[in-house]
Amino acid sequence: MRPLLLRSDALPATVDGVREAAAAWTELLAALDAETGGKVAPFSGSNAELEKKSCPFAVNGSGSWLEIPCGFVQDSAVTVVGIPTGRNGSSRFGIELVGSRLPDSEAERPIVLRCNVSLGGDGPLVAQNSWTVEGGWGEWEQCPAHGSAAANSSLKVDELVRCNERLGESVVPENLNGSRPDGEKPTEKLKHSSHLSVGSPFAEGHPFTATLWAGLEGFHLTVNGRHETSFAYRERLEPWSVSEVRISGNLQLLSSLANGLPVSIDLDLIGDVKVLKAPPVPKRRIFMLVGVSSAANNFERRMALRRSWLQYEAVRSGNVAVRFLTGLHKNKQVNLELWREARTYGDIQLMPFVDYYSLITLKTIALCILGTKILPAKYIMKTDDDAFVRIDEVLSSLNKSVSNGLLYGLISFESSPHRDKDSKWFISQEEWPHDKYPPWAHGPGYIISRDIAKFIARGHQERNLQLFKLEDVATGIWIQEFKRSGQEVNYVNDDRFHNAGCESDYVLAHYQGPRLMLCLWEKLRQEHEATCCE
Repeated sequence: MRPLLLRSDALPATVDGVREAAAAWTELLAALDAETGGKVAPFSGSNAELEKKSCPFAVNGSGSWLEIPCGFVQDSAVTVVGIPTGRNGSSRFGIELVGSRLPDSEAERPIVLRCNVSLGGDGPLVAQNSWTVEGGWGEWEQCPAHGSAAANSSLKVDELVRCNERLGESVVPENLNGSRPDGEKPTEKLKHSSHLSVGSPFAEGHPFTATLWAGLEGFHLTVNGRHETSFAYRERLEPWSVSEVRISGNLQLLSSLANGLPVSIDLDLIGDVKVLKAPPVPKRRIFMLVGVSSAANNFERRMALRRSWLQYEAVRSGNVAVRFLTGLHKNKQVNLELWREARTYGDIQLMPFVDYYSLITLKTIALCILGTKILPAKYIMKTDDDAFVRIDEVLSSLNKSVSNGLLYGLISFESSPHRDKDSKWFISQEEWPHDKYPPWAHGPGYIISRDIAKFIARGHQERNLQLFKLEDVATGIWIQEFKRSGQEVNYVNDDRFHNAGCESDYVLAHYQGPRLMLCLWEKLRQEHEATCCE
């Protein structure tokens, strides 16, 4: 991956991601050296080593500071119970999610999210922002919003509005067992509704319960059971990097709790390690290499995959190899747990950069190098650690397809760049000046043939591969260049690749957490049909 550092058009965060990973790697080796007396050995699962592990599911306290040992993952949350202590609308308090920094760095920690609450005569105001050393404070997002900002308050993050404009309204409890004059059922009322307590969510002298939780696209604030605000993740300020929670201001803090945190694996409690380890790689070319994009602290997701679709006979026999493509973390403990996991299961390929979202494209380049030079395969598949893949159906389809110039998956033939700066997929004119993208397959899962993978690996080596921050679109751009070089491309679209959930008769189901992953596998084994769990 060295050529990346020599390119003037490198993706955002490349230099910092590689530099931070180098520092994290040095720290990891030092920690391993100290543990093993100079020998980097596999994790034995001994009690002494387990005592050093500190990635718990939850941490709590009554003080104004909480340490988050191994970052946030999707659905991680911090809940604060408190009473505003000011008078006459003077209460001001805040919750901060503070990011990680490298151990030898003297720079201030970034603020992944600052959530300020102020109580005044017009009701509560929530203001949210983030801060980095390089960029300072970003643009403040207020709720309720005023002026031109009000137009953006209805924009959604994870299908939730950025601002509940009813923040501050008094709400009279409904008789949930009775009928309503308009005939609306109580259950329908609850779907859209406010919390079922009298008054605004924040009031001086009255307790509240506020929860900040991490979604797929951003952080969400719930107060007394009602959604109030959403805040989209900002570049290089992602949930995995959260290391502390700080609470300050005019607030009597009754309790604070962070839960849903990533939990590392108790290896000595797993009795079936042998059936979960990656099988030996045959000396011949394998049929398919599957690269699974996975964040360092997604321990539970990786284990769910090992216990579900990685148990297909084609995988256990070695004809299909699966590798998790995982960047390093800025937290030493996470990297230690990741190293032990990698040594135990033999299925993790560490990336030489920190896992920023803008660098996911580099994982696809690495996968093409891996599948053509290190683990040679006829086909290369890219997928995510929250995607369930029916390997049997994929292989059946590939056996009926051409073996050259192939892109197989859910293909978008007519799509345009998002020019809205508030979009997660915003692309500027400088990044892509054209009105349309070339055909591309949705990122949760697609397959390319070996000749395309070789073209991508060679283009990277020669430094003429166009870099683009949207990974799946980038692959489409590279395949268009492959076609322009005189090669034939076969686009095979399969609408059984579901990129936004699960539907019956799926080949791939996206957004499946560990519980759903295991449920889908059990259904396939027992019912022999591809039916969804929810």
